[in-house]
Amino acid sequence: MIPHVLPTYNRAPLAFTHGEGSWLVAEDGSRYLDLGAGIAVNALGHAHPALVATITEQAAKLWHVSNLYRIPEQERLADLLVANTFADTVFFTNSGTEAAELAIKMVRKHWYEKGQPDRTQIITFEGSFHGRSTGAIAAAGSEKMVKGFGPLMPGFTHLKFGDHDALRAAVTEKTAAVMIEPVQGEGGIRTLPDACLKGLRDLCDATGALLVFDEVQCGMGRTGKLFAHEWAGVTPDIMMVAKGIGGGFPLGAVLATEAAAVGMVAGTHGSTYGGNPLGCAVGAKVVEIVADDAFLAAVGQKGARFRQGLEGLVASHPEVFEAVRGQGLMLGLKCKAPNTDVVKAAYAEQLLTVPAADNVIRLLPALNIPDADIAEALARLDRAATRVKADAAA
Repeated sequence: MIPHVLPTYNRAPLAFTHGEGSWLVAEDGSRYLDLGAGIAVNALGHAHPALVATITEQAAKLWHVSNLYRIPEQERLADLLVANTFADTVFFTNSGTEAAELAIKMVRKHWYEKGQPDRTQIITFEGSFHGRSTGAIAAAGSEKMVKGFGPLMPGFTHLKFGDHDALRAAVTEKTAAVMIEPVQGEGGIRTLPDACLKGLRDLCDATGALLVFDEVQCGMGRTGKLFAHEWAGVTPDIMMVAKGIGGGFPLGAVLATEAAAVGMVAGTHGSTYGGNPLGCAVGAKVVEIVADDAFLAAVGQKGARFRQGLEGLVASHPEVFEAVRGQGLMLGLKCKAPNTDVVKAAYAEQLLTVPAADNVIRLLPALNIPDADIAEALARLDRAATRVKADAAA
């Protein structure tokens, strides 16, 4: 008999009642150190006092009115994002998947309005993840996501990650955009080098194609900059944001330049819940905290400290770990042992990590994780690796 909750997840046998900072408390009272943060969602940890106060205050005033009317909280968050990014305009969604759908629509509407309606091809890359909707899975194109869900939306060209020759050959007069994650999350914490991001910007400038960045997982301070593309000193035309922007509240956004958003006028897109007062009030508080230069500098310092410790674990457990990947507090351990074995061993040490492709475990803690918790995380990962070796030898 099918469960009442549709069984589309392989869930760990854990359930949590509450959390504080980097810690979650399970039903039996045991405490787990959370290095997943809801897959990079709880950017400020669990039950952050400023977010609790903000959502409580807004909930007592107004939750939802719909986009039939002005929403001051939405306007305030849009102002903050425009002030801190390349963008001229913002559309609010409830998730990264919805942001991907709008980004695809915006690209195609741009070229329709420019008198080139046949310019619809979007270049994407192996290992990418842009969400679970039909458009988003067509964009990523991996067999795991698309099998059984055809026919797929046409108009995507899938290239191998890092194949520069294939990229140059794929760009034609029909290319509408290049869409890429500056750091792949689901794909295994694979960082696109700064030179490659600059090269993409130059290629798009030369051909007129739009450059679309998916910063749903790598954005909102995760790498030590507000957005990961800032490390390369380039800007996109369109960017998808979600996860950390709501600090745990469902919230996403598409940021765009005025030129890229041409044609997106009344009636071309909408969302019932997107940009609601509750979500935007929380999002504005998150942006106020995370966009602060001192906060971002601290993320970089914590990431460097964590990475140094992880390099030590790789050296201590070469049978289990192979290398450290990532930047800031978006880190990955490339494993030699099956990554699922490492994740399970970490559960036994009351430590939460997130598996990814390419046999990687993701380490995505709260951006304000205390140094003491980083040290504790390293100690528990050390013990988890010892467990993996012991199990393999048994």
